[in-house]
Amino acid sequence: MIDFIFKVAAISSSGALAPGPLSAVTAAIGTKEGWRGGFKVSIGHFIVEAPLIFFIAFLLSIATIESIMKPLAAVGGIFLIFFGYLTIKSASADLESRKSSFSPIMTGILLTAFNPFFIVWWFSIGGALIAESIILFGNLGALFLLFSHVWIDFVWLSAIAYFTSLNRLIRFQRALLTVLGILVIFFGLDYLYFVFFDSHLI
Repeated sequence: MIDFIFKVAAISSSGALAPGPLSAVTAAIGTKEGWRGGFKVSIGHFIVEAPLIFFIAFLLSIATIESIMKPLAAVGGIFLIFFGYLTIKSASADLESRKSSFSPIMTGILLTAFNPFFIVWWFSIGGALIAESIILFGNLGALFLLFSHVWIDFVWLSAIAYFTSLNRLIRFQRALLTVLGILVIFFGLDYLYFVFFDSHLI
């Protein structure tokens, strides 16, 4: 169980921690509202993300998990390597301050719902994680995955907002993103290894 939580946390970083529109706007909101602004953005993000996870789990329940696990792992592995590369590449990028005309919660909803990379991530990488979680934990798999993942969004976005409220960026952001990018690439290779050899690297 602990191994799976660590795996979810590491893989989730490929989407949650990389600089992007949601992170940038959260930084801007943080200059006015502090960490509470980031927490509110996370709530909006969660409002979109939670139903999507359960929807994907429902789609997976229609098919036999075992029959689609390898195709999902293949697609997820390729995307993990790609997202890992983007995570490492983004380590040198700075968070840009952008203004939002909406409340923090609505900002989280809109920037999540209309982010194509977010949708692609969950239907590829996330889909493989959901399938694995269902195999490990049965009917509670999707719920277990949700709570293994969602805390990262709340902690990260709240932290971004807090540190930008102090007019400084997270000191170790670049090193953190680089390490996480390498981890994500490793898990991508692990997924591809599973496809060909029916076992995992770890």
